[in-house]
Amino acid sequence: MVEESHVVTCFLEHDGKILLLQRSDRVGSYTARWAGISGFIESGAEPLDQAWQEISEEASLEREQLELIQIGPILAVLDEKLGRKWMVHPFRFKVQNPELVKIDWEHNQCKWIDPEEIREHDTVPGLYAAWELVR
Repeated sequence: MVEESHVVTCFLEHDGKILLLQRSDRVGSYTARWAGISGFIESGAEPLDQAWQEISEEASLEREQLELIQIGPILAVLDEKLGRKWMVHPFRFKVQNPELVKIDWEHNQCKWIDPEEIREHDTVPGLYAAWELVR
């Protein structure tokens, strides 16, 4: 049986580069893989509200430091190994001051890359497909 989980994936952009974050060994899945800012959509929460919350927690940025650029359609990503179907709600935000990004315990490191470089990294499933929906 496949469990369905709704998550947000947020791409932060500055000067044509996007932020990739490497997941730490303290998270529940996909440790050491690269991702955008992401998280489960809490019960009853709106996806955009969850996106703002995840950005605040994982990058220490608040709404006034960001501009919402794009909301993508939901992307279904099946991970048979985990027995989970991720329903990814992708978002793209513009960051005014990237030097203010401070990652939390969920990530080991982060870096700004050209979006096409996503494919050169060991990412969470469907990350590049999610990017394509908000590019």
